[in-house]
Amino acid sequence: MPDPSALYRIRIWDLPTRVFHWASALCVLGLAVTGTVGGSAMVFHFRFGYALLTLLLFRLVWGLLGGHWSRFRSFVFGPRAVFAYLRGQAPESHSVGHSPLGALSVWAILAFLNLQVATGLISDDEISTAGPLTHLVSNAAVSLGSQYHTQLGKWILLALVLLHVAAITYHVRRRQGLLAAMLHGDKHLPAPAVAARDDARSRMTAFLLLCLCAAAVFWLSGLAPAGL
Repeated sequence: MPDPSALYRIRIWDLPTRVFHWASALCVLGLAVTGTVGGSAMVFHFRFGYALLTLLLFRLVWGLLGGHWSRFRSFVFGPRAVFAYLRGQAPESHSVGHSPLGALSVWAILAFLNLQVATGLISDDEISTAGPLTHLVSNAAVSLGSQYHTQLGKWILLALVLLHVAAITYHVRRRQGLLAAMLHGDKHLPAPAVAARDDARSRMTAFLLLCLCAAAVFWLSGLAPAGL
């Protein structure tokens, strides 16, 4: 492993992105446990779901306004870049933030998390729990959403999460600093790179955005008819 003192220490992941990452992981874990237990635990399943929806809405906005490496445009790669990375021929700049392969994982997880939450909003177990938007869509949509949410969707997410954990474990064993960077935000790089903005103003902006997203989700949760 290169001597850290001979490298450049660069802020890659701003605090809001790191909070999003770990809070989302906690929500996914909570959703998996409460969804498996069922029964009275479904109250907490909904709460974790609303929390995750808040975080996903925040990430959508932060992907446009956040630190340099958190912005979506910083990890959009074409097939050529992905294959070059797999062959070990990618430039160093493609490993500063999300690598081309890592970016595919991030896009997939974000997409299927959004789909899982969206279908949860229109799911109905026909016993005691139903999403707040079930009354706004057709019975066919409710049935399709419920089947995806409780069957295919959760297994796709499980597979993606396990692949993500396996990839992180691989990089940790190679001492590439990916996990540490998501904890303290910095990477030690062999060459200078753009640093993510992570000052007090940026963090306050993120907090206000998160509050707005939480308010929107709170409003959405109140759309359920009385008795649901």
